Amino acid sequence: MKHVSTFFLKIAVFLLGIPILVMCIFLVPEIANTVEQLLPDYPYLKYVVFVLLYGSVIPYYFALYQAFKLLRNIDRNLAFSQLSVRALKQIKYNAVAIMVLHLLVFPLFFIFAELDDAPGVIFVGLFVPVGAMVIAVFAAVLQRLLQEAIAYKEENELTV
Repeated sequence: MKHVSTFFLKIAVFLLGIPILVMCIFLVPEIANTVEQLLPDYPYLKYVVFVLLYGSVIPYYFALYQAFKLLRNIDRNLAFSQLSVRALKQIKYNAVAIMVLHLLVFPLFFIFAELDDAPGVIFVGLFVPVGAMVIAVFAAVLQRLLQEAIAYKEENELTV
């Protein structure tokens, strides 16, 4: 039963990468072109958007890879090991990197909100950084719990 659930989660991790790939191919160039059209006085912002959004994809896929490794550790009965702690630590750092990169793009949302007179655009700009922050906090909590469980397990093995 355990292998079936981890297999399902591995498929889910794989499927999480597909929408981001599609967005990188189709949506990011459109966003960059929109920035160029709305702010013609600042033509370099198009390249800033490209660098920051494509740059945030790298830690995203690395975090997915770490999640896949974590699931593989669970399959191998290594869930309570330092390998799992390291995977959670890397997921946490990658989530923070994604949050920082998207916060660097966030001032553009203020500009768009002022140009279109639509303050709701600002909340759209907060979606990814807040989601990444939630993932980072969750990974940090799991990392701490796992470290305590490993310490407890090693303590019990020494007393037996």
